Amino acid sequence: MTFWMGVYIFHLPVPLTGISPFQWHAHEMIYGFAMAVVAGFLLTAVKNWTGVQTPRGFNLMGLVVLWAIPRALFLLGTSFLSFVGWFDMLFISGLIAAIAHPIIKVKQWKQLGILVILALLAAANGCFYLGAAGLLAEGLHIGIYGGLFLIVGLILLMGRRVVPFFIEAGVGYPIKLVNRPWLDRAIIGGYLVFLIAELGMRNRWLVGLTAIGLFVANAVRLAGWHTPGIWRKPLLWSLFVALLWIDLGFLLLAISALLDRPALVVIHAFSVGGIGVVTLSMMARVTLGHTGRNVQNPPKAVAVALVMLVGGAGVRVLTPLLAGGGYASGVAVSQCLWIAAFALFLITYYPMLVKPRVDGQPG
Repeated sequence: MTFWMGVYIFHLPVPLTGISPFQWHAHEMIYGFAMAVVAGFLLTAVKNWTGVQTPRGFNLMGLVVLWAIPRALFLLGTSFLSFVGWFDMLFISGLIAAIAHPIIKVKQWKQLGILVILALLAAANGCFYLGAAGLLAEGLHIGIYGGLFLIVGLILLMGRRVVPFFIEAGVGYPIKLVNRPWLDRAIIGGYLVFLIAELGMRNRWLVGLTAIGLFVANAVRLAGWHTPGIWRKPLLWSLFVALLWIDLGFLLLAISALLDRPALVVIHAFSVGGIGVVTLSMMARVTLGHTGRNVQNPPKAVAVALVMLVGGAGVRVLTPLLAGGGYASGVAVSQCLWIAAFALFLITYYPMLVKPRVDGQPG
């Protein structure tokens, strides 16, 4: 984000051919930033679900290197685009293999949906590189919007598994949240139709109508998950707020599609408000749990970082609507809040992440 601020605000030159600076930025936030988070979460979660060890040590380092090489090369623009593409696809392929092995070994077929999403992310990323090379007309659109909405879909899928559990276990008083299986199935089905309409058909009316349906369905589900106690717990309210941002994204998307307006506001409701906030919240939580610390007692700096990030999302979404001539300044404020939030997280959590677990268990 700091590098993007240099490019967008301070006009740092980056040689780009075949893609715009905005497409370059979007790709790296999706397949660089967000995919790293997805990888870290799934490599940890799948081990817990299956009891089978996922890559660690040198094997894990190999995945990290495959991720890092295209990130470093893409900072130089499109000069090494073919190398970036190959290494990027190797990283996603390696991640799929690492996740598939334990799932298949213990026959946890209910997890196959996760593998399907990862495979679709790999396909979308491949479309982006084909589009950048001029070999696929819709490649850039499929790569960026496909990646964005597939990760949003993964958050909704995983959020259904963990958010109600976290709230019930962490709110501090007995409560049983409302979960409706038929609503979960409706959201999954509606989301599949939405993806087809957005990526395959490019039908704005169908996109708008399915987005309205998803907004209503997710709003009903979130209402069933709400309890006043979450607002006293930063690691609970932040997850809830992230899902609210995603739900707002569906509403804005419906308005944008049906009124044929640019989707710039929509993208940042989903990405900064949804993906960004859920990322920071989950990293703050799982770092405590997986270093042997109490997840109910996070550092006070966590709440500050989360408030800054939520504020940055608000500024980024409202800026195109209200700023007029101050658009660039609003974007810069949002970028600074993002950078400050993640820097504060890094400063606070770095000592935990580089030391052995406090309970002596394997890290």
